[in-house]
Amino acid sequence: MKRDCNITKNIEHCGCTYPSCSKKGLCCECISYHKAHGELPGCLFPPEVEKTYDRSIERFIRCYK
Repeated sequence: MKRDCNITKNIEHCGCTYPSCSKKGLCCECISYHKAHGELPGCLFPPEVEKTYDRSIERFIRCYK
C-alpha cells in the first residue's frame, strides 16, 4: 500500500528551525538526508539543542544520557 506524505500535517510537528530547509514536512527526505551525513533529524532533539544545528549522534547521546 502506497502512502503519500502529508506535508501539512507533518509540518505542524516539525521541530526544524533552519530557515531555508527544503525538507520541512518531508520526514522521509529529512531522515535520509541526515542519515547520509551521519546525523539525526532535528525533531529528535530538545528545542534548545536543535537551534544549535548540531545534529550529531554524539550530541544526541549527550542530551539523553
